[in-house]
Amino acid sequence: MILLEKVSKLYGGSVTALDSVTTHIERGELAAIVGPSGSGKSTMLNIVGTLDRPTSGTVRIDGQDVARLSDRRLSELRATRIGFVFQQFHLAAGTSALDNVADGLLYTGMRRPERRSKAAEALERVGLAHRVGHDPHELSGGEKQRVAIARAVAGRPPLLLADEPTGALDSQSGAGVMALLRDLHAGGTTVVVITHDREIADSLPRQIRMRDGRIVEDTAAVLR
Repeated sequence: MILLEKVSKLYGGSVTALDSVTTHIERGELAAIVGPSGSGKSTMLNIVGTLDRPTSGTVRIDGQDVARLSDRRLSELRATRIGFVFQQFHLAAGTSALDNVADGLLYTGMRRPERRSKAAEALERVGLAHRVGHDPHELSGGEKQRVAIARAVAGRPPLLLADEPTGALDSQSGAGVMALLRDLHAGGTTVVVITHDREIADSLPRQIRMRDGRIVEDTAAVLR
């Protein structure tokens, strides 16, 4: 699902955020990319999610060489193959949970009735069928994150990238979100969690540990 070969990312010509990173994540894996602030994990997320291009190296997502794709094709790849969940929920105020999720499908070419139908299915999938008409201010933090996850998976993308998905939540809500991500993984989605929380990382089957823009440990080397 994800292949990085000697990927580097420099900012301003001198600041190295990623330093010749090589790794791969298979379809159907549940993995954590873990490291302290400044370790390069967020840059890796942006490159894997095709939100940024590397300075050098090869990036393949779902079999496609990202460097060979036009901006339009990259947008299509993000819209159909990759779901994003962030620490901050990024829900539109004054917009129902249903339409927050449906709006995430705007770039898929679906008509509005189909988008809302898919959104309702996704909200049911994350246990929020009873909250479809509620606005964000009427939801708890855990419920807001579930709406954000529903938005990410409404189009049934094969890859889900979750950036610090429990960072803004209390421990109970965070545990519920992690349980949901495990359920999505069990259903066949490749899930990658970016986190600084070693406890969360240690609870997942694979950990890719980063420091100073490099991978310093990958438990897949032990598992395989």
